[in-house]
Amino acid sequence: MVLILDAITAIREFLDTGGQVLVVIGVLIFAMWLFILERFIFLFGGFKAYKKSLQATWFGRKERNSWNAQQIKQANVSRASMKLDANLPMINVMVALCPLLGLMGTVTGMIEVFDVMAITGTGSARSMASGVSKATIPTMAGMVGALSGVFASTYLQRKVKREVELLEDKMVLDH
Repeated sequence: MVLILDAITAIREFLDTGGQVLVVIGVLIFAMWLFILERFIFLFGGFKAYKKSLQATWFGRKERNSWNAQQIKQANVSRASMKLDANLPMINVMVALCPLLGLMGTVTGMIEVFDVMAITGTGSARSMASGVSKATIPTMAGMVGALSGVFASTYLQRKVKREVELLEDKMVLDH
C-alpha cells in the first residue's frame, strides 16, 4: 500500500513540475495506448476467428472462379482490411499531436520564465527554474509518447498489411 501511495505522490510531483500541458499529454498518451492495445488484442485474438469464418465461407462455395465469385472474394478481403485498419488513423493522429502538445508546453514554460524575468528584473536562476522545467518536461514527454506510438503504429501497419496479403493468398489457393 505504501508503494502505491509513493508512486502516486511521485506522479503528482512530476505532473506539477511539468505544468498543465503535461496532464493533457499524459491523457493523450494513455488514450493512444488504449487504442494500440485494442488493435493488438484484435489482431492476435478476434481477427483469427473472423479470418477462419471468411475462409470457411469462401471454401464452402461450390463455384469460385467466375467474375461474380471473384468480386465476392475481393469484397470479403476489403471488409477484413477495413476491420484491421480500424483505429490506425486515430493512433497516427495521436502520435502527431504528442510533439505538438510538447511544444505548447515549451511555449507556456518559456512564458513563465519571461514573466519571472519581468517581475524580478535580472531574473534569479532559482525563480526561473520552475519555468524551465515546465518548458522542457512536456517536450520530453511529448517526444517519448510520439516515439513509442510511432514504433507501435509502424508494427501494426506492417502486421495489418501482411495479414491482408496472407488472406488474399489463402483465398486464391483452392484446397
